[in-house]
Amino acid sequence: MIYNFNLGIGWASSGVEYAQSYRGIVLREADIPAKFIFTDMFPNDHIEHMTKNIYFEDNEIIWLYSFFTDFEMTPVTFTKKQFEDTLPSDNFDFSRKGDVGLYEFKDDNIFYRVYFKSAKSSKVHRVEIVSQGKLLRKDYYTYAKMYSEFYAPDGDKARRYMRRFYNVDGSTAYEEINQEGQDSAIYRFPDRILNSKMELVEYMVEKLHFTKDDYVIFDRTSFVGQAVLRNAGPAKVGVVIHADHYSKGNTNDDYILWNNYYDNIFRLYKYVDFYIVSTDEQKEVLKAQFKKYCNAKPKIITIPVGALEELKYPETERKPYSVMTASRLATEKHCDYDIKACVKVHEVIPEITLDIYGEGAAKKDLKKLIKELGAQDYIRLMGQYDLTEVYKDYELYLSASTSEGFGLSLLEAIGSGLPIVGFDVPYGNPTFVDRGKNGHLYKFDEKTSEAEKIQALADMMIKYFTKDNREDYHKHSYEVASKYLKGEVMDKWIKLLK
Repeated sequence: MIYNFNLGIGWASSGVEYAQSYRGIVLREADIPAKFIFTDMFPNDHIEHMTKNIYFEDNEIIWLYSFFTDFEMTPVTFTKKQFEDTLPSDNFDFSRKGDVGLYEFKDDNIFYRVYFKSAKSSKVHRVEIVSQGKLLRKDYYTYAKMYSEFYAPDGDKARRYMRRFYNVDGSTAYEEINQEGQDSAIYRFPDRILNSKMELVEYMVEKLHFTKDDYVIFDRTSFVGQAVLRNAGPAKVGVVIHADHYSKGNTNDDYILWNNYYDNIFRLYKYVDFYIVSTDEQKEVLKAQFKKYCNAKPKIITIPVGALEELKYPETERKPYSVMTASRLATEKHCDYDIKACVKVHEVIPEITLDIYGEGAAKKDLKKLIKELGAQDYIRLMGQYDLTEVYKDYELYLSASTSEGFGLSLLEAIGSGLPIVGFDVPYGNPTFVDRGKNGHLYKFDEKTSEAEKIQALADMMIKYFTKDNREDYHKHSYEVASKYLKGEVMDKWIKLLK
């Protein structure tokens, strides 16, 4: 069994979660059993809905907090009728707005605020119980009540003092006691007391009973790495590197500044059986750095974090002068550069359009920027999409990100024949772009201004649309993408495990 450790997941997941999803598909196809373990809490959405959204199978998911109960991983199926059968009285008024319902018991000055699975669903995800204007409890449901949170008044706020996790029959599996004024918690089981979340993770690992035939793979090690390593036993341990792993500007002949997400696990290389990177370029860089700064030769393997099911070809002609990009809407992705560059191109090629796919914290600022530049007619924020059949309708992919460990959206783009315009930065863009054959890359340094970078992106797009043989560029992108078909990546995993 391969046990893959991560922290959280969301509706707008990062490349780490999508990389795990690709891995799950490949391992499933190869008949290699795998589990994906998530250790964060998910109070606002049920974890199964988010994992299913990016194609995990329910039986592949382990959630730390439900692991110690007899609940299976399923979607929310607990109905409004089932919930009403649990109410202390049928003397209530009910109203609903969107995905939120309200049960009011006027005689007792109590109300229940119900959060449904969606605005059109009658399935109940969670319920807040409020008495005399004070929050008392929150109950969370899947096909029965899975856990409850208990609250006490603390000034104008409600302070959570306990979580109670149930078995399907309603019996208590264990409790999380939240200590006042502290972020830590105590976990109370029938046969033991655990004094921290780290100990809870250790207990889970202990109960998984790893053997010499098992593999533990870290996608994120923060908060869980130490607990898992201490209890991995005979299992083989691997670490997947999802990003640029060091700071070039803060590294010299005597010292290297590792990416803070990998610093600790790099220093513990003696306890790691293998590291996985997505590109040969990163493999050679990391290999040389381990030798130079640690005098060590750990096993480093190249396995792309993504794989293509098939190459996607357009059924109709691609929309002329159409550009797209897809990412989390975060500042480090520099979608503002994409927007500003396309505004410059619009002055030369009025037909140009840019569609930006994704969600994230920067969305509000990007929307404001588009309006300020008067570009609403040709630049759109598209939101979160399944892009499987979308890329092939466009002519060009634009990537202003200044660092990508691999770039799953870049892989999907060339898998639909899109050339790429972007920056010559580690490690994604140079992996997928053969300059002058299926795209253009601009090399810059720390002295290059933002204005110069934006102008470079604009110039490369103008060159592509006015001088390059676009059909040849599409053809070459397909040729590059063929190396990343699922079968090729599957063979690399099978070779590693053998």
